[in-house]
Amino acid sequence: MDVRVNDILEMKKKHPCGNNKFLVLRIGMDFRIKCTSCQREVMLPRATCEKNIKKIIREEEN
Repeated sequence: MDVRVNDILEMKKKHPCGNNKFLVLRIGMDFRIKCTSCQREVMLPRATCEKNIKKIIREEEN
């Protein structure tokens, strides 16, 4: 998958706060993502994160 830093990921599962959109802070073997609603950071293994992505929202570069 082509996931980049500062992309917003719409996930299949919701965060306990009820939001399902996360900002990508770091990529590698693990993804560090931040909930766009409550601002909590979560670190997930790459395989788990990629499996749960529904949609990637990207600001197009000009």
